[in-house]
Amino acid sequence: MLTVQQNYKVGIYVRLSKDDERAGESVSIENQKLMLTKYCEEQGWNDYFTYCDDGVSGTTFDRPGVSRLIEDAKDGKINLILVKDLSRFGRNYIQVGQFTDYLFPMIGCRFIALNDGVDTINSDNDIMPFRNLFNEFQSKDTSKKIKAVKQAHAKLGNYLGCYVPYGYRASPDDKHKFIIDEAVAENVRKLFRYRRQGLGFRKIAGLLNAEHILPPRDYYYLTKGVEDKGRRNHCWNEVTVKKMLRNEVYIGHMVQNKRGTMSYKNKKQIDKPKDEWIKVEHTHEPIIDMDTWNACVELDQRQCKMRSVKGTSEPSLFGGLLRCMECGFKMRYTEENHTYPKKGHVKYISYMCGSYARSGKSACSAHIIYLRPLSELVLDDIRHRAKRVLEDEDRVRRELLEQKAKQNDRQTKADRITLKATEKRLAELERLTQALYEDKVLGTVPEAVFKNLLTKYEAERMEKQSLVQSLKQKLADTAQDERDIEQYLANIRKYVAVEQLDREMLLELINYIEIGERGEKDGQKYRDVVIHYNLVDKAG
Repeated sequence: MLTVQQNYKVGIYVRLSKDDERAGESVSIENQKLMLTKYCEEQGWNDYFTYCDDGVSGTTFDRPGVSRLIEDAKDGKINLILVKDLSRFGRNYIQVGQFTDYLFPMIGCRFIALNDGVDTINSDNDIMPFRNLFNEFQSKDTSKKIKAVKQAHAKLGNYLGCYVPYGYRASPDDKHKFIIDEAVAENVRKLFRYRRQGLGFRKIAGLLNAEHILPPRDYYYLTKGVEDKGRRNHCWNEVTVKKMLRNEVYIGHMVQNKRGTMSYKNKKQIDKPKDEWIKVEHTHEPIIDMDTWNACVELDQRQCKMRSVKGTSEPSLFGGLLRCMECGFKMRYTEENHTYPKKGHVKYISYMCGSYARSGKSACSAHIIYLRPLSELVLDDIRHRAKRVLEDEDRVRRELLEQKAKQNDRQTKADRITLKATEKRLAELERLTQALYEDKVLGTVPEAVFKNLLTKYEAERMEKQSLVQSLKQKLADTAQDERDIEQYLANIRKYVAVEQLDREMLLELINYIEIGERGEKDGQKYRDVVIHYNLVDKAG
């Protein structure tokens, strides 16, 4: 038990968060110091030290000032902690209680919250847990209000970020709106053109560096007229390229709320699930057209690594699109050079099973297919499909919709039932957790039971949230089917009279092609080749 003494070594603790700044002088750092030092002098406590955290939230105890304060109390350098009120010390009522009820009495350190009338030298501090709880709820409420204001702005399509995306600049009429920065917009278009041609992120970065184009951060500092003091290599890199290629801002849409803090207590930034993103379409003029965007998205979703033609940096015509029908490995690009007496030098291009090329017959057979017959087969199939669409588009649409419906109908119903039940359980867990905290404050639940139930509820909550996110994504994919079919019909009909394949056409139309081994049946040689088209044959 603590006893009254005169030779106190006082640790004065003051804190101001960014939210407190709106309250004015009453909670300022200097005002807190003045009040607390005056109180020390009135009590005859002349041996005092000041600990300060400026601009830090009270919901976390990961603060340099409070950390030093607690360490000094443990080391005996101070034996009395003085704060203006409990909320200055902290707004997490569980952690505040751990210090004031357990740690400080154990190490013989007195704690005074002046304006709240709290002094651990007295035994009548029953009101303190309720003040702590009120402070935490107040912090939670403030956090909710700030978040609500930001989300309201985001839903209006107002940009809330610090840096305007490369290719745009803030409108002189409204800093939350964008206008195209023509000085660098062509660099953005060039980046997307390179990707549509099938080039990888690293290759695109290399080409932009070779052209001596300033990367986004360097361009930003140049336009601001200030020096970038960060230690960097001032080059484009694959991470920057990838982020830009996936940013819908370039098609005129504003997507925000993609990241946030774990909670009002934990300020660590985390990626939010896609269903929590706030997307407002057509908020500004696009730099990239939708055809280019969709082509890049399809290529990105495939996540394939293209084989380049020997002696060039260009990917081969079918690079990354061919798979062995037996083992599933990507097909490998090969060249054979032959010299004939009459024909002279002839180069044959073919593709073989990647597993066979690496490990031989023990892994798979060769599945060799030459470029010319493969190109003819694929070209014929594209023209045939395009002709069918032009002749009877409604029939083709019905066939594709029926095919999709058979795949999705039963599963969609089951997913909706599961989603409803899971969301109901999440709401129950929220109520149970709230009730558990209230019982803890009232002292009607033992500490061990409280911790055990809290851990159990939190584990189940995380599991259910993950399931909800997954189910919502599946249902969104189902709703996308009709739009995918319409896009497929629009894409394929353009090629009814095409005479030669090119890589852009293949990337736009085809997801992947399965190559079977050559065989013979009834004296006839054959080979199975299955073409899986984008938008209507996504599996695999």
